[in-house]
Amino acid sequence: MSETRLVTAAALIIGNEILSGRTHDVNLKFLGVELNKLGIQVREARVVPDDENEIIEAVNQCRKKYSYVFTTGGIGPTHDDITADCIAKAFGQKLIHHPVAEKLLRERIIKMGNEVTEARLRMARTPENADLLINEVSGAPGFKVDNVFVMAGIPRVMQAMFQAAIPFLERGVTMLSHTIGGYVAEGAIAIELESLQNNYKDLDIGSYPFYFGGRPGSNFVLRGPSLGRIDEAAGKLRVIISKLGGDPIDGGVVVPEDKGN
Repeated sequence: MSETRLVTAAALIIGNEILSGRTHDVNLKFLGVELNKLGIQVREARVVPDDENEIIEAVNQCRKKYSYVFTTGGIGPTHDDITADCIAKAFGQKLIHHPVAEKLLRERIIKMGNEVTEARLRMARTPENADLLINEVSGAPGFKVDNVFVMAGIPRVMQAMFQAAIPFLERGVTMLSHTIGGYVAEGAIAIELESLQNNYKDLDIGSYPFYFGGRPGSNFVLRGPSLGRIDEAAGKLRVIISKLGGDPIDGGVVVPEDKGN
């Protein structure tokens, strides 16, 4: 595989509870970090309601546009867990009780001393040509169809399913990053920052303003596949910040409203 191979992904976070604000999603951050380690760039993320038409439309759009699609949520035992149904319809496949998934699920239910019910067996449903994402955390596996990976919404279970997905994934270019901060307002640095970006088109240079301690400032994140190019651009950015009266801070300025930068 070429070192310049671009492998992309979309994340579909499925669930009305996310859109209502009742549940705080943490799965997108996990996917972004872990996929980047594999050289897979998350290029789009959507939060999709528990609506059949919208899920099918989002899956079909994203699976054609990106190398991989990762969905989280909607594969539990209740009536509103419709993701498996939607994936089957998106691919034009029959929805079945996967025999291996059902066996694993029955064994887990019995081991826990619970009754095997039709509701619990809903979690064994997959499209007929699915590959399972078997994991140690959940008795109910996730699954994949072609380039779409379907995982649980519960973070610990999703993360275990993701580990099972890794052998199916092709690696690409890992994006590296470096952050430099300083008490320089965006308005003061904007022109020179644009010039720097134009000279380093192979990098993404993002500006993230903050206001802390009575002073405006910005954190600048440089991202790209080459550490040498990042270091070169970072050196020039430090000079720009210094010329504008700021002290460049490697790692960025950490302020309460800006911890993610």
